[in-house]
Amino acid sequence: MTKRLWTVTTVAAVVTWTVSVQAQPDLPNQREALAAQYMNSESGLTLAEAIARALAQEPTLSASRTSVDVAVGELLQAGLRPNPSVSFMQQNQPGGTDSQTRVELQWPLDLFRRSGRVQVAEQELQAVQKGVSDRERSLVVDVRVKYGELVAAVRDLSVSDDLVATLARQVELLRARVEQGSTPPLERNMVEVELHRLEADRLLQAGQVDRTANELKRLLGMRAGDSLQVRNSLEQLVDREMNVPLKADGAVALRPDVQEAEARLRVTYAQIDRAEREGRFDMNVFGSYMRMDATFPQFGVNPHGDLVPIRGLFHYLSAGVNVTLPLRNQNQGEVAKAQGERAGATARLSAAQLSAEAQVGAARARDERARSALAVYRGGARDLARQNLDVVRQTSELGRATVFEVLGEQRRYLDFERSYGNALREAYDARTALRRALGDVR
Repeated sequence: MTKRLWTVTTVAAVVTWTVSVQAQPDLPNQREALAAQYMNSESGLTLAEAIARALAQEPTLSASRTSVDVAVGELLQAGLRPNPSVSFMQQNQPGGTDSQTRVELQWPLDLFRRSGRVQVAEQELQAVQKGVSDRERSLVVDVRVKYGELVAAVRDLSVSDDLVATLARQVELLRARVEQGSTPPLERNMVEVELHRLEADRLLQAGQVDRTANELKRLLGMRAGDSLQVRNSLEQLVDREMNVPLKADGAVALRPDVQEAEARLRVTYAQIDRAEREGRFDMNVFGSYMRMDATFPQFGVNPHGDLVPIRGLFHYLSAGVNVTLPLRNQNQGEVAKAQGERAGATARLSAAQLSAEAQVGAARARDERARSALAVYRGGARDLARQNLDVVRQTSELGRATVFEVLGEQRRYLDFERSYGNALREAYDARTALRRALGDVR
């Protein structure tokens, strides 16, 4: 009875193992490194080149820059004086010979008003220019952030490439051991399952890289089908950013958004002055010439002694001024409106200054913490994590460690690398946020 039960159990185990082995697809010995498709250390796009391309080609920024041309046109128009007007009138007597011709010229003096219009247009031009500068600052920050996201995603993908390649070699080694009978098939199956899991994660990470790359292309003014490779790694970006000297906190006043708010406040002062000027008196100068040809019912004698109707040709010149008196309408409504806008612009300037100061304080604290956290990772912990994984793998190859220990250590290493990548990304983002707060993004 015992022998028969042992035989049945053995056959069931063989059948189970056969099914398990057949369910596992064959894995290629070599897997293509996906991260290499997005990195090129020689001809790839650097961060500085990405910023320059975005400033030159991004369509939304180009549209914003046209507002400067509009403001320049408004300034030109504000400096022009009103045109003079000429009127002509001809009168003829029906059925008679009398006629009257009149030509009149009117010339507006535009008193007190031109300087007010020009001042408003000048301040508006400065405000628009500062607004475009702030849009450029925002675009540069967006490019910096998206470039950092891309290289961080490529770094995570590169770590997955290395782990997949290493684990694939380990699978091949376990297959050989299983065939020799020195390793249980269960260990090989477990490693193959882990390999499939990492392979799936790697493909998802590649999708994340593709998505981020397309978002960066949009900021650079590139088509979705255009090729894009980056040159800088995340470590290079972080090291470079950490070595760049930053502006002092007093440079907040030089931020384009703060300067735009100041320019908008100056616009309201200029609008008040213009409204008050337009409420003052104005004057138009006019002149006219009239030629009148008239016939009278009496008769006279011409030099030949003949009787002819009496006829006269008369010429008249006239000149004068037309004065507009601000007795009722002194433009009080426009003045009150401009004063209300000044109060709002003053409040917006205070809000912009407070926001800038708060952003600088928060960004400095974030930058200090991120640099401290990165220093912990770079204090030898990363090398130690890699060394631990190599030792466990070598021990497993010598048959002194189980596959459970290898997989556990490998997952700890993967978690460590991802945490280190997150620390690098946070250090880069924190420094980018600090440079944005200080208005130093180039």
